[in-house]
Amino acid sequence: MRLIPKRGYFLLATGLVLGFLLNVILTGIYGFRGGSRQVVGLPERVEIVFLYSSEKSSWLEEVTPLFEKWFKEKYGFEVRVKLIAAGTHETINMIMQGSVRPTIWSPASSIWVPYFNYRWKKKYGKDIAKEWVPLVISPIVIAGWKSLAEKYHVTCFRDLYELSEQGVDYKWGHPDPLLSNGGTMTVLLEFAEAAGKPLSELTVEDLLNETVLEIVRTIESHAVFYGKSTGFFGTWAADNGPDAITFFGVYENIVIDNAIRAERKWGDRLVAIYPEYGTLLSDHPFIILDADWVDYWQKFAASQYLLFLLQPEIQKRAMKHGFRPANPLVPLDSTIFCEENGVSYEIPVKVMEPPPGEVLEALFKVWEKVKNPGAG
Repeated sequence: MRLIPKRGYFLLATGLVLGFLLNVILTGIYGFRGGSRQVVGLPERVEIVFLYSSEKSSWLEEVTPLFEKWFKEKYGFEVRVKLIAAGTHETINMIMQGSVRPTIWSPASSIWVPYFNYRWKKKYGKDIAKEWVPLVISPIVIAGWKSLAEKYHVTCFRDLYELSEQGVDYKWGHPDPLLSNGGTMTVLLEFAEAAGKPLSELTVEDLLNETVLEIVRTIESHAVFYGKSTGFFGTWAADNGPDAITFFGVYENIVIDNAIRAERKWGDRLVAIYPEYGTLLSDHPFIILDADWVDYWQKFAASQYLLFLLQPEIQKRAMKHGFRPANPLVPLDSTIFCEENGVSYEIPVKVMEPPPGEVLEALFKVWEKVKNPGAG
C-alpha cells in the first residue's frame, strides 16, 4: 500500500469538502430573515479563478473543460474556471500584492502553506489558507545517471558532500530556490541532512550554523546551473549527456519523462535516487482561500471542482503526466511507475513534514551564503 497520503487522510479531506458544500447549501443558497427562509435564485454563471503552479498545467488544461461541461449538465448553470499558472513563490507575491484575487490557490507543495499564512497573518492578522487537499503527488529525488549513481553509491544529499570531500569532480544542479518550488524543496532537504534533523524540527538557528552552512555550500560548489525550471534539467541531461550534468534535484516525474530518451541517446539511463533520510512531496494542495473576495457560489463551484479532480478517471489522466494520484483508491499504473522509467513503484523512503514558515523565509536569505556564484 502507498504510505502517503493515507486513506484516512483522504477521507478526512473529502469530509472537509463536503463541509464546504453543506455550508454553501445552508448559508449561500438560502437567506434567513426574521426566522423565515427566503430562496435566493441560482446564478446564470459563476467564475472561479484558479492560481496554480505551472508544473501541472498540462493536466489541468486537459481536464478543466471536462469539468465545466460536467458542472453545467449537473447543476444547470455555467461555471468558468480561469486558469492562471505561475511559479509557486510568484503566486504568493501576486496574492500579497493584490494583482490576482484567486478563488483557489494551488502551490506545488504544501510546504508553502505555513509560509503564506505566516506572511498573510503578519499583514492582516489571520490565516488565509486554512484547509487543503492534495491533488497529485511527485516526490523530490536526486536524479542521476544509473552507472554513476552505482559507481559512487549515492543514496542521499550527504553522499554528495562526501564525494566532494573525496575529491570527486561531479556536476550538480537544481532550480534556483528563489524562483522554483523544486529548487526550494531540494535545498531544504540539503539543509535537513546537513543539520541531521527532520524538516519539521529544523530551526532558523540550524540554517545559520556554520557547520551546516559549510556542508550545503560544499554541495552547491559543484552546481553548474540553477535557472527557474525543474523540467529544464531533465531535458538538458537527456539532450547533452553525463558530461553536461551528473546529478540534479528535481521532481520524480521529470525522471519519468526523460529516462528512456536518455538511455536511447547515451546508453545510460536516468534514475531517481530517493534520499534515504527522507524526501518531501510536491503534493499540489488545493486550497479554497478564506478571503473576503470569495463568495458562496464560488466556494460551491470550487468544491465541486475539487471533487471532480479527485475522481478516479481524472486522477488516472494525471498519471500520464508523471504524477502519482492523491486519491489512494486509484491504483498506480505499473507501466509508468517502474524501473524502466527510472523510478520506484512505491516511494521507498519516509516523507518529511514541512518546516515552519519562518524557516522557509530564512532559507531565502541564507541562500546567498551557500549558492555557487558561478552557476547560472
